[in-house]
Amino acid sequence: MRMTFSQAIEEAIAYAMAQDERVIVFGEDVHLLRMNLLARFGPQRVMNTPISESAFLGAAVGAAMAGLRPIVEVMLVDFIGVCLDALLNQAAKVEAFSGGRWRVPMVVRASCGGGYGDAGQHEQCLWGLLAGIPGLAVVVPSNPADACGLMLASILNNSPVVFLEHKLLSDYWLLYLGSGGRKNVSFDVPSDGAEGEVPLPLSAVPIGSAKVRRAGKDIAIITLGVSVHRALEAAEKLWGRGIEAEVIDLRSVSPLDSEAILSAAAKTRRVLVVDEDYLGFGLSGEVAAIISSSGIQSSFARIGPLQAIPYARHLEDEVLPGADDIFRAAFDLIQR
Repeated sequence: MRMTFSQAIEEAIAYAMAQDERVIVFGEDVHLLRMNLLARFGPQRVMNTPISESAFLGAAVGAAMAGLRPIVEVMLVDFIGVCLDALLNQAAKVEAFSGGRWRVPMVVRASCGGGYGDAGQHEQCLWGLLAGIPGLAVVVPSNPADACGLMLASILNNSPVVFLEHKLLSDYWLLYLGSGGRKNVSFDVPSDGAEGEVPLPLSAVPIGSAKVRRAGKDIAIITLGVSVHRALEAAEKLWGRGIEAEVIDLRSVSPLDSEAILSAAAKTRRVLVVDEDYLGFGLSGEVAAIISSSGIQSSFARIGPLQAIPYARHLEDEVLPGADDIFRAAFDLIQR
């Protein structure tokens, strides 16, 4: 069935709520954002909260430990700093500290990513920061089918999962971002990411399993989220130069699919990581470490932000990796 990115996530949540009465949703403005779920399941299972991330994320940890399976919505991943203690020191550690006697089956849903001119306090990805916390899974879908499948898998997971949805793929976010006097703002929205086929019956996509989006033998472009579509665009342009690029969609930052990374590195001997999160101490370095420690001899490059994302659109475009940036980086790596 054809669905938008946002519809696919909501379908997964509705399916899980219908199957298991322990699944609940709460967070800021969910009575407005999740009206369909509210109408179907009522205010006892779709609960609006005050604007206090530390309060409602802390409550979600307790609810999960008490036997519920909460999906708690933090509007922007940038605001995770307000409530990081609940993730870093509580949700992610309960299972280890209790010897497995306590678990926290909780999903933290948040938007991420830039490309629309909202500056560095609203456009971060932060999946590298979050994936560095032991006990926490982090998933980032790139299309409606994976958005649905990964949300189902996240709800079924018995440990905490951060589910990140890029705003340039999410139709309800795009509707919001284009309002309030910003109708002249343009968005580079990948059509295959914002809308696509979702297989029926709905089924979970395994967390930690990467997907080859395009096969190739000359260079592997490893990425996730909206950058998958930028990489595919760059790969098509590389094809015009006689270069076969393989595009790997990681889908999960934690756990990482090491086998897929090593297979691509061994096959192509050239790896380019495209990351919309900060390069320093993040995903790209982890991919490099996986390849290096395996003994595979592979040329390596990476592109992504090295600084806070600027507000001005022309400066933002310089910082965030686009299709042309990926093409140039890949072509340069081939020419080495």
